[in-house]
Amino acid sequence: MKISDRYPIVVTDHKVACRDFWQRHFGLDVLFDSDWFVLLGNEQQGSVVAFMSPDHPSAPPGPECFGGQGVCLEIEVDDIVQTHQHFTRGGGPVAYPLTRESFGQHRFGLRDPSGLWVDVVEQIAPQDGYWDRYMQTVG
Repeated sequence: MKISDRYPIVVTDHKVACRDFWQRHFGLDVLFDSDWFVLLGNEQQGSVVAFMSPDHPSAPPGPECFGGQGVCLEIEVDDIVQTHQHFTRGGGPVAYPLTRESFGQHRFGLRDPSGLWVDVVEQIAPQDGYWDRYMQTVG
């Protein structure tokens, strides 16, 4: 099997607000937009995320409106300080402050208009020995 694309679809009553938020704060392009569905991404990364209104007849069975729990979208960046500055200067709502984590990430977090938790991270070296307690030897 060859996967030609991949992206989460968040079912929300806030499709337009989500589209505008991701364009403004993350610079994503609109790859497809209609009154009930929007797909966002860019040429380098392809599709990143989509938002769908809950009341369209073509919606697949099962996806209820997203309630804001149980999903985290990870966005990895090369320069977290620059990304954080850009995000906050643009009025982006930070819910978890810029933090250097001992497990090897420098990150901040936020919720988009649908309630989706977004973890924006730069990978850094973990604190010496941090992962030792989690490693298992096989054999």
